[in-house]
Amino acid sequence: MNRLTVLEIKFDFNNSTNVIYPVILSDEKEIVLIDCGYPEFLPLIKAEAEANGIDISKLTKIIITHHDFDHMGALAEFKRENPHIKVLSSIDDDKYISGKEKSLRLQQAEAIYDNLPEDQKGNAKQFQEFIESIENVHVDVCLRDKDSFSWCGGVEIVATPGHMPGHISIYIKDSKTLISGDALVVEDNKLAIANPQYTLDIAEAKNSIKKLLNYEIDKIICYHGGIYTEDIKRSLERIV
Repeated sequence: MNRLTVLEIKFDFNNSTNVIYPVILSDEKEIVLIDCGYPEFLPLIKAEAEANGIDISKLTKIIITHHDFDHMGALAEFKRENPHIKVLSSIDDDKYISGKEKSLRLQQAEAIYDNLPEDQKGNAKQFQEFIESIENVHVDVCLRDKDSFSWCGGVEIVATPGHMPGHISIYIKDSKTLISGDALVVEDNKLAIANPQYTLDIAEAKNSIKKLLNYEIDKIICYHGGIYTEDIKRSLERIV
């Protein structure tokens, strides 16, 4: 039986409650986690999975939509606890997840550092050090646009560059569900592009959303914002 489970991971940040929404796909043979939170989030994800009747020790795969710290931060922890897990990412993000090249988010932070006001440089330096602390992990399977897999209701990889060049989304064929990573967010009950400050190429991000109009989508699951089902085609068209 194919199952799609949206995890609601709540945590405190800057004196407020934040939520991220990783997804677990499962069938008789596979249990696949899509994105895995910040560093040290393994216990939070494990507890939420167990609350949904899923034994995280039986994970077979983790798909990383892109190499931002809130999506791959706990990846090394998962791999240490369950070394058999296969890590999947886009072929373009492999080099950043595995540490062959410097994180694009770190490159961005370093590029703007000298132009920051002096009173912001302390926090900016801490942010750089935080990104540098994210553990790298070997990628077992590199994914390309339109790669398809039979597991968990039929999975298609959709290249959705913009937020980052190697960003991917995951389309589940049997339920017509798009797991968007950070290609889209839900803000004030509306679909939107993720924070432009952290989207490396806005024009590319909009092109990716145009591409999504070619898919029959009944539900979008955004890592930031959760489930969106309201008039999806028109909502996507409004963004582009």
